[in-house]
Order: sequence, then structure tokens, then C-alpha cells
Amino acid sequence: MTALAAVPAIQPERRPVPGLGPAPKAKQPTATERTFGNGLHAVAVRRTGVPLVEVRLRIPFGSTAATHPARASLLGEALLAGTAKHTQVELAEAVQALGAHLSVSVDSDRLLLGGAVLRPGLPALLDLIAEILTTATYPTREVALERDRMVENLAVARSQPSVLAREALRRRLYGDHPYAREIPLPETVAAITPGQLRKLHADRVIPAGAVLVLVGDLTPARVLDRAESVLSPWQPEGKPRALPRLPALVVRPPLLVHRAGSVQSSIRLGGSAPGRADEAYPSLHLANYIFGGYFSSRLVENIREDKGYTYSPHSRIEHAAAGSSLIVEADVANEVTAPALLEIGYELGRMATLPVSEQELADVRQYAIGTLALATATQAGLASMLSGLAGTGLGLEWLRAYPGRLAAVTRESAFAAAQRWLAPAALSPVVLGDTEQIAGPLGVLGPYELPEQA
Repeated sequence: MTALAAVPAIQPERRPVPGLGPAPKAKQPTATERTFGNGLHAVAVRRTGVPLVEVRLRIPFGSTAATHPARASLLGEALLAGTAKHTQVELAEAVQALGAHLSVSVDSDRLLLGGAVLRPGLPALLDLIAEILTTATYPTREVALERDRMVENLAVARSQPSVLAREALRRRLYGDHPYAREIPLPETVAAITPGQLRKLHADRVIPAGAVLVLVGDLTPARVLDRAESVLSPWQPEGKPRALPRLPALVVRPPLLVHRAGSVQSSIRLGGSAPGRADEAYPSLHLANYIFGGYFSSRLVENIREDKGYTYSPHSRIEHAAAGSSLIVEADVANEVTAPALLEIGYELGRMATLPVSEQELADVRQYAIGTLALATATQAGLASMLSGLAGTGLGLEWLRAYPGRLAAVTRESAFAAAQRWLAPAALSPVVLGDTEQIAGPLGVLGPYELPEQA
């Protein structure tokens, strides 16, 4: 038998990965703005390419009333249930006939009526929106159906660990502030009547303080003329109600919230953050990306890639009318709850005690500028961005200036932001899980607290 000589393995040629080039400069949109006689502020942006127009009507809707989250949520579900001219089915058919869609959403700050329509159908869609705003009827049968459906959905939602963990964190951070009551109780929703929704609509669905955003294949001045004419009958009296500022954060030991039989723990940390208009915000924006804000972050590298504790750890900055917050999230198995919390603290500590590298900063700067350009590249993305900015008193000028503000962030300013907002002592932790399984190991790390018994 002839021996075969070993054949050396062929090594693939390794080519160097090219460096990132300069970020392309996106074409900055221009807007035409006008405040109508009824107090509604309108913004129209011409963006061609697709024969559509995106519509966003943002109405301030926050309240300190304990029952408001339930009533506001149900009002959002029932707003399209019928008007003086159209039943729910007829209204849906009218929207569909225009090649349009229309939806309603509600959160702690606002009621948002949003949708899109083929360009020729915009005048008719504005007519339907005006009809909804001025003559929504909240029919008894339809309200009952929406109410029952919402009660069922809330019962399911309140069984989900992500929902329970977020609620526990918001109570921890905000105390008696309305933001701590983000998700209504099913029993509160079940007690709402159509008459209460009609009163809430009359009191709070008002043009004062509201912002209408129109983005798409349009002529701004002509579209604003049409919108002003159509929406001028929307004349309810009243003023938007400002929510109190967020309370000062009091950092306390981790709060352990019991969820019997859970095989995972939901780790959440929360703290304060600067708003978008704050001089320090771009620096924290980039520092947060480095810590945990995107897939190549330190947090992902540590507890996902290196240790395998969790699939998708993440940190983000949330902006609301009453203030901004920084949130850290990770869902881990019971047996690694304490080690994962320890590693999160370690990465926060690194951010707050050592400056980031020039390469890290350059990478996240380009990522942040690029994702902002992508987010606003479409008509829908730009409309949603402008609507969101309007909630904190900002607009197109902020959007134009922000890439330059990101470009000006230095290692020193990113480090200063991390020291202030990403230090372990600046964030308050909540851990939702089976305390019989996780309390012992967590106690080794230090003291913890349990919820007060009602």
C-alpha cells in the first residue's frame, strides 16, 4: 500500500477590513410651519419619491388623575369606533377607499392619531380626521367590545415578566408621578362607561398645544391652507395640562420583586438622563452606545458574547415630556442573576472611572449619525421623528443641528457624561424573579430591599 503524503491545508487569504469612511451628508429637509387660529401648530415637509403623505397628529394627553391611564387607553381604542356620520365599519371603509390607513395610540404624554394616504386622497383623509376629532360618538356597543378586549389583553400583559419588571422599575424611579402608572389595571378599565369617554374627549382632545405633522409628496403652503380650512371647526375650549417634572432620583439598594416559579430573572436599572436639548446629551448618547446601546457594546460583549448569561442585554435613553431616563435591561437564568448584576455594575464602573478609547468613540459616532440618517430617510420615519420631537418642544432645527453636535463630542465630554449618568451609584436596580432562588446569591453582593406589603 502506497502511503499518501499529507496535503497541507490551504489557508484562505485574509484581506484587511477597510476602515470606515466619512459619514455621508444627508440632505436636510426644510419645513413650512404655521399655527392655526384654533391653536393647532402644523408642520409640512415636502419629501418626494413615493406618492404618499404621512400624517401625525400629536395631542398632549397627560394627567395626574389616578384613573386617567385606563380612560385614556380605552379612548384611544374607541376613538375610531364611530362618528356622527359614519359607523365604525363605514369609517374603516372610507379610509380604505382612499388607499390610506389610520391608527390611534396613547401613552403617558400624548394621544397620537397617525397614518398615511396616497397623495390624491389627502384632502379627504383630513376631512375624516376632522370628523373624528369633532363628532366621535363612542357608541355603547363598540365601547363595550373594546373594553372587554382591553381587559383580556391587560390580564395577559400583566402576566409577562417584561411588563411586570418595567412597572416595578417605574414605581421605583417615579414614586407618585403619573409615569409610574403607565399600564392601567384591568378592573379600572372594566368600570369605564361611554359617557366618561365622551367627557374625556370633550375636555382633552383639543387643538391647543397639539402638533400636526405632514410629510410627503406635497406642496407645503397649499396643504397647510387645506388643513387649516378643514380643521378650523375643531374649536373645543381648554388648555393642555403640563405634567410635573420627574422627581429627583434617590438611589437605593436593589429591589427584589417576587415572581413565583420563574426560571429567569428580569434585571432592570434606571436613572435620570439629560433631555435632547441639553448640552451634555450628545456626549451621553455616545457613551451609552459604548456601554450597552448597540450590539457591539461593552455590555453585549461581556455578558452575552463572553459569558453567555443573556441573549440581548441593552441600555437606552427614554425621552418624555416630564423628563428623560436611562434604562438598562437584561433577562438571565436564575443561577446567573447575581453574576450578571455584578458584571453590569462592573461595566458601569469602567465607564465612570476610565475614559473610552478614541476608536470606540469614532465607531459609535458614525453609528449614531448613520442610524439617525436612516431613521429619517423615509417619509414615515421623518414624520414620526418630528412628532416625537414636538413632545419635548423641539423640531426640525434640532434634527438639522444634531449630527454636528455628535461630531463635536470628545473623549473628555463622553467621560464626564459617563461619570454623571452611567456610574453604578447613579442607577437604581430592580430584579424580578423567584426570590427563593435568587435572594441568597444576591445577598452576597450586598443588601437588597423587598416591596412594601400593601
